[in-house]
Amino acid sequence: MKCRVVEDGRNAWPVQQLCRGLGVSTAGDYAWRSRPQSKRAVEDRALLDDIRQTHANSGGRYGSPRVHAALRAHGRKAGRGRVEHLMRRHGVRGLGAQRRRGQTTDSRHAFPVAPNRLNRQFTAAAPHQVWLADLTYIATGEGWLDMAAIIDLHTRKIVGWARLAKVPAAKPLE
Repeated sequence: MKCRVVEDGRNAWPVQQLCRGLGVSTAGDYAWRSRPQSKRAVEDRALLDDIRQTHANSGGRYGSPRVHAALRAHGRKAGRGRVEHLMRRHGVRGLGAQRRRGQTTDSRHAFPVAPNRLNRQFTAAAPHQVWLADLTYIATGEGWLDMAAIIDLHTRKIVGWARLAKVPAAKPLE
């Protein structure tokens, strides 16, 4: 590792000063430079090229598990840990999952706003005095299911519910 630092900085500073500062002999540095690369280093470079190609083919989305799976599917044998190590060492990163959040409220409108009748008093003395409504969206295999529920504030139980609509799932582009 120290010899790599000497190699990287030899255009800016004299090799002898770099070696003295890092505690490396100049003879050892020259011997390191003249040594051929190991078989593992050559294999790592070839594997890194395949990793970068697979990563680029995915549009930069794939992380190490999916890159590893794609390499295995193409017949390239390499361990998952090795793929992960090379990707981390060379700064190849997949995109994180986008947070999916449905937008259900548009507060920037000119419509009248309903009065706040509860005034943040979320208790009721008896059942069936205060009812609350809630909407939820449930993902199903056929699309999104919109559901509304009426809740009694005193008992905290659902008094009634209704399925509003089923929005079909998006069809793939052809």
